[in-house]
Amino acid sequence: MFVECRGTYAWSSKVCLIFLQVFALTISMEESVALASDGVFGDSESVINRKPARRKLDDIAGSINIDCGLPEDCKYIDAETGLQYTSDASFIRSGINKNISSKFSSTTLHKSLTNVRSFPQGKRNCYTLRPPEGHGTMYLIRASFMYGNYDELNQVPQFDLYIGVNMWDSVKLDNASHLVMKEILHAPSDDDIYVCLVNIGYGEPFISSLEVRHFHDSSYKTESGSLALYRRLDAGSTTNEIVRFKDDAYDRIWFPYNLPDCESLNTTVPIDSHAETEYKLPSKVMTTAIRPMNSSASLDFDFDIGDSTLEFYVYMHFAELEGLQENQTRNFSITLNGNPWGEANIVPKYLHSRTVNNKQPVRGSKLKFSIYKTLNSSLPPILNAMEIYMVKDLLQAPTCQEDVNGISRIKSFYLVEKNWQGDPCAPVQPWDGLTCSNNGYESPRIISLNLSSSGLRGTISPSLLNLTALQFLDLSNNSLTGELPEFLSRLSFLTALNVTGNKLSGSVPPDLIARSEKGSLSLRSPEETWSLKMENQRFRYSEIARLLMRVHHRNVASLVGYCHEGTNMGLIYEYMAGGNLQNYLSGADISTSPLSWIERLQIAVDAAQGVGLEYMHCGCKPPIIHRDVKTANILLSEKLQAKIADFGFSRFFSIESETHATTAVVGTIGYIDPELTEKSDVYSFGIVLLELITGKPAIIKDEDNIHIVQWVRSFVERGNIGSIVDPRLQGNLNTNSVWRVLETAMACLPPIAIQRVTMSHVVMQLKECLEEEKAHDQTRRMEEQATESSNSIDLYSLDLELEMGPEAR
Repeated sequence: MFVECRGTYAWSSKVCLIFLQVFALTISMEESVALASDGVFGDSESVINRKPARRKLDDIAGSINIDCGLPEDCKYIDAETGLQYTSDASFIRSGINKNISSKFSSTTLHKSLTNVRSFPQGKRNCYTLRPPEGHGTMYLIRASFMYGNYDELNQVPQFDLYIGVNMWDSVKLDNASHLVMKEILHAPSDDDIYVCLVNIGYGEPFISSLEVRHFHDSSYKTESGSLALYRRLDAGSTTNEIVRFKDDAYDRIWFPYNLPDCESLNTTVPIDSHAETEYKLPSKVMTTAIRPMNSSASLDFDFDIGDSTLEFYVYMHFAELEGLQENQTRNFSITLNGNPWGEANIVPKYLHSRTVNNKQPVRGSKLKFSIYKTLNSSLPPILNAMEIYMVKDLLQAPTCQEDVNGISRIKSFYLVEKNWQGDPCAPVQPWDGLTCSNNGYESPRIISLNLSSSGLRGTISPSLLNLTALQFLDLSNNSLTGELPEFLSRLSFLTALNVTGNKLSGSVPPDLIARSEKGSLSLRSPEETWSLKMENQRFRYSEIARLLMRVHHRNVASLVGYCHEGTNMGLIYEYMAGGNLQNYLSGADISTSPLSWIERLQIAVDAAQGVGLEYMHCGCKPPIIHRDVKTANILLSEKLQAKIADFGFSRFFSIESETHATTAVVGTIGYIDPELTEKSDVYSFGIVLLELITGKPAIIKDEDNIHIVQWVRSFVERGNIGSIVDPRLQGNLNTNSVWRVLETAMACLPPIAIQRVTMSHVVMQLKECLEEEKAHDQTRRMEEQATESSNSIDLYSLDLELEMGPEAR
């Protein structure tokens, strides 16, 4: 293999067939390979039956192959795949090139693994990939990582990998020679695909290679979400090599798989040599299989999942490899965890592949499969290949496309030198100089742009008009020329504009002057703007304190006073010795025992009456909307009496002069109502009820940041309430009571406010549940006492007989 750099040639390490065996030995099978999908593998034909008119994977123009850390303008042809690899210099603007230590480099190591690009600067660094086929189609994206002690620190880093704004996977390596590969099949909504490496504080992120493959149709389908590869296995492999392109037209990577008490079965005749098949399975994989040595036995194998809430799709691939005689039959069926799975009475076709898969996702802490022959079968079952995929939703929405287009044009217009990569607002943090709004439901919007002292030249870019949610714009201390454009007045949400320190000419547009005179737009410096904002904030806090000190209710924490020092402000409440509800539910305080169901019900009633929420909505004049109801703001006394606290976001409404709606987005992500009305507190309280039932937070981070409403609804739709109840609620739990509280919680959570119940209704339902639970608890106690009493009588009788024995002598 030759590496070409700027027209010259340099001899590079020869790539051997042993590379495949290195992959098989070093790639951790435990590392998940993510596949985002609405559909998958395409119309690229098998390597056995190629048609010139159809696009093929080995058309180099249809793939992107990046050797990360290769010097700029260098490229080479990979001897094994025939694909051309190029430098990553044109795909990313940050990072530095490094070579791995000579200790880990050898002639058998793939060229792309001998160097890396590392990222010592920045929280996130993103590659921008633009495949020629554009958006709305499927791409296989593969990222490879081998540390190789490139930094001579002997400290293997750990970091996160994102596709766009969503978490793809964590990159964890066992040692310096460990190779980790991540794959994702992704259908982008835009022409650009972002692959981001995020520093999480455990060493500098790095990457060895990045590959993109285009797919043409959809074979692997789900009801929703994406597919993360859990296993892809080549059963009965006789060479112990992995299989990939060119044997696999889609460049799927198949790992050898054999089982004890099984024997390999193989043929030299190609599979599907004259047929177009849906999954385009590689003949090299399908020409081998496993079968039990005992012809009467079943094929049994299992996979320990651990988390029973995860959902999977399983694809088993079969092909008959033996020419059966007239008196021979091979029929079999499959069970998963003891239940029928897939199709009944499967008959594999001779030299033709057949795939069996589940139409609905399956779950379980262990996936235990058994393939057994049917009564009318004379031959044992076989298995050629298998794939297991984990359902994974990419929930975070990317930045509003209009904002992305606008800020991208601004970047090009001014040749901005800032580290602007990937999505403008996510993941982790926005671009330098940007502030974004994100309520957890809709696409983030750019609300502030600070390009002060950025060396800008020329006129003010008309692309600013694309940033329709912009509130703060600072273009000060640059070299901008021309007039202050009229189109800035069309940014209806703009409240602060600073263009001082430029070479602008002409007058300020009349509409901007009018808005400034009305007080809706500040033409001041940022320092003056923030000073005014803090002054307004202090006034607001004093108003909140003045009104709240008149609020008295046994379930509302008493406000002692408030303070402000510089930019710091706070409300001071009465001391609550029990801490807050969030600590109890999360188990953060190990000195506290888990809350019982009846204790949780009592806390819910107390909080509902305080948020009373019924009291604040109906008993206060003017009415109070809390706007940040959450478990952290429900304080507990030593006897677990609940009081609502922290009114920092609260809003007072005059019944006569104001509507009960506001456009200010405040609160905590996970609890925020999609609409903002007085029933926002009802929505947030519904989230609190779900936390009391499940013991899980509003945003479940170990479920890839899934919202608790979505998580609960997935179980409720199947009537499976047992899987959502907090496992710490041991003992005789009244299921009817849990169902009733769950129904009350869900009645608080419709996305449209008018469809939600009132807090008065919530209080009434919770009180009835509490009384029912108390009665149920009292009955249970009486039954336990009766049982103990009966046991005491039996023991007494036994003792009496023992004492009477000697006297009889």
